[in-house]
Amino acid sequence: MTKRVRAISRRPATAWGFVPHGAWSLLTDIPIFAAGLAFFYSIILLARYWAGPFTPEAQISHSPSALPQYALYSFLRIFIAYVLSLAFTLVYGYIAAYNPKAERVMIPLLDILQSIPVLSFLPGVMLAMVSLFPHHQLGVEAGAILLIFTGQVWNMAFSFYSSLKSIPKEMREAARLYRFTAWQRFTRLELPYAAIGLIWNSMMSVAGGWFFLMACEMFVLGNRDFRLPGLGSYLQTAASTGDTRSILWGLGAMIAVIVLLDQLVWRPIIAWAQKFKIEQVESADVPRSPILNFLRRSRLVNTLQHRITRPLGEQIALHFAVAQQKETHAAPPSAARTWLLRTIGVLIAIGVVYGVFDAIRFLSGLRGADLRVLALGASATFLRVVCALVIASAWTIPVGVWIGFNPKLARIAQPLAQIAASVPATALFPVILLLLIRVGGGLGIGSIVLLLLGTQWYVLFNVIAGAMAIPTDLKEASRVFRFSRVERWRRLILPGIFPYLVTGLVTAGGGAWNASIVAEYFHFAGHTISTVGLGATISLASDTGNFRLLLAATVVMSAIVVTINRTIWRPMYRLAETRFRLET
Repeated sequence: MTKRVRAISRRPATAWGFVPHGAWSLLTDIPIFAAGLAFFYSIILLARYWAGPFTPEAQISHSPSALPQYALYSFLRIFIAYVLSLAFTLVYGYIAAYNPKAERVMIPLLDILQSIPVLSFLPGVMLAMVSLFPHHQLGVEAGAILLIFTGQVWNMAFSFYSSLKSIPKEMREAARLYRFTAWQRFTRLELPYAAIGLIWNSMMSVAGGWFFLMACEMFVLGNRDFRLPGLGSYLQTAASTGDTRSILWGLGAMIAVIVLLDQLVWRPIIAWAQKFKIEQVESADVPRSPILNFLRRSRLVNTLQHRITRPLGEQIALHFAVAQQKETHAAPPSAARTWLLRTIGVLIAIGVVYGVFDAIRFLSGLRGADLRVLALGASATFLRVVCALVIASAWTIPVGVWIGFNPKLARIAQPLAQIAASVPATALFPVILLLLIRVGGGLGIGSIVLLLLGTQWYVLFNVIAGAMAIPTDLKEASRVFRFSRVERWRRLILPGIFPYLVTGLVTAGGGAWNASIVAEYFHFAGHTISTVGLGATISLASDTGNFRLLLAATVVMSAIVVTINRTIWRPMYRLAETRFRLET
């Protein structure tokens, strides 16, 4: 028996017993190196394309052979927009959570920005970028990336802000007791605590990028037609000509990219983030990822971590520690610095006041007919948004909890939800419209279905994140005390997911108003199909270059969303911060 144990112990601890350890490490390093090389090569290709001559009306091929290149361009645009969104989220959410004076301005401003549709950003962003780079493709590409950014960033910022506000007091006290620097507190407390919600909202943001890709890669601005090579423009061109075959090819390529992203990126990140879950009892069944295990066995990844990542992190921590020590013994800010800051604040305020008065002067040219269109459209879109949120909440809350409580089910449902959230509503519109015509119903009902396609996923992804974040020891306690199903929902599930649910409803509401621009106004087979609504008004104003009506409709939409957020969602946020915070 002893000889047998020793013989077994001599076998190399690899996936295959006959593969030497060094060879196995090489097998894991080669694909990682190849993937990194391919990624950087694609960045170089995109940079060469951006440096090329300005071609706003690129010819979009309907051939399936063009789809790999289009998919690469679209993926890189969404990736760059996501990196910008993540950087904005961390900075904006941190300042808003810890600076009460700034919070009073930044959170209402975030409400306004998340309610502004992509097309409302389009004229200013695109014209500014093209003016900065008039002779290079970089201008229109930067404009498209910023438009995708406006469709991604807001729910991530809300999620990070909400997580920072709900950190338990005893964890903050522990950070003070151990004298954490600002960098240590951010990397060891705040970012880990917000990780699960931020990851699931990141998935939703990337899905939102795919959703609005058609509007960001191909659009009309007055008498100018902008077309960028990508999956969005491919699907938009196919939908405009009624080419069902090309629509199916485009959707197939988009789904393939989404599935690859899920397997190679999101699933490993979700499995890795489970170590940040706050619990005293380890869960018996946790998310797993073969890709994550593959990366952990790589000698190349371990070398990079020990030689570059870890020393760099230590240098950054040392820098902040020294800076904090100097700040502690530093003299108070001088009067000149104080006056400089006040002067800058006054100049910003003057600029804002001037912009408001100039906008009022510009909007004074609206006619009575325009005001009636705005009032009727706002009422119609408001009712559709309310219906969409009610329907979305009715199914996403129980399904999201079910998925969040079952990691095995989550491994199946997660990629399916990402695919469903990422498919642009306008690509499915022909099928939905034909179905509604057969069963009896027009675009008024169809637009609610399209709003659901663009908003219900915000609630679902946040509920899943909230259910996964509920500590295992609390779940075990509910079983020990034999809670009934009603008691379990009332005492454990709803309080546990409440902060995430509020974030999901806030972003879903803003997303519903944003999605109205594609749900109420659509180009199909050379015809324009629309219904009464504020989104249709914005889309029509963008197509015709009526900037006065576009600005007025955007202001009305923002005012409605901000009013709802201040009267309904903000009190619910305060309730989540005080009553439903996870602490002793």
